[in-house]
Amino acid sequence: MLKATIDTETFREAIDAVAALVTECRLHVDGNGMRTRAVDTANVAMVSLELDKDAFATYESTPEDLGLDVAKMKNIIGMMGKDDTLSLNLAEGSHKLELSFGSYQYSVTLLDVNTIRKDPSLPNVELPGKVELAGSALSSAIKTADVISDKIALGIDPKADLFFMAAEGDTDHIKLELSRSQLISLDAADARSLFSLDYLKDMGKVMGRAGKITLALGIDHPVKFTFDLAEGKGRVEYLLAPRIEAD
Repeated sequence: MLKATIDTETFREAIDAVAALVTECRLHVDGNGMRTRAVDTANVAMVSLELDKDAFATYESTPEDLGLDVAKMKNIIGMMGKDDTLSLNLAEGSHKLELSFGSYQYSVTLLDVNTIRKDPSLPNVELPGKVELAGSALSSAIKTADVISDKIALGIDPKADLFFMAAEGDTDHIKLELSRSQLISLDAADARSLFSLDYLKDMGKVMGRAGKITLALGIDHPVKFTFDLAEGKGRVEYLLAPRIEAD
């Protein structure tokens, strides 16, 4: 059972964050809110989402796992107005999630959770470097790098006390260096890894809306991005595996 109302922008951001990597997920709902964790089909990137009950205007739920068609939900939410309020209703034992906003009412059939991959475990990796910067700055760097390459290096130079993003194409090269004073914060540990822009482009569109993004980095290790939703009442975490450079 689920009965909840929430402003559409908050729910749109939550769905967009998941839709950047997967088309379906297991959505766990209970009295504390909603959460999901899923990996893309190539096992390269993972998304974790938590939306506390305080992010909702009204919220009531019993524990249940819902099979969510994320791609379909994204399309439906795309038609919502910014000032609309979304109502979610799932009757006890029902397989149809009722959504209503404005003058629209949708009845969306849930997926069979047994056909959806189980939640992946979080990998245990040491990521000593930590950077906090504006989401718009990260998104802009990703867009710029995509013009000349299909990959980007993210790293920290502890000697120069800076965070850098670099991309190299066949003929062109770009590098952005941000000193400590240009960042929100910096834990300067030696770090550098290469990542696919195919994934970062979609993730960057979501992260660009966040006021602050926290990156955790290592050497040839995954990168972890974390940011808040709904004024701290929700959280998103992305984990992206590196591309290993040939010697």
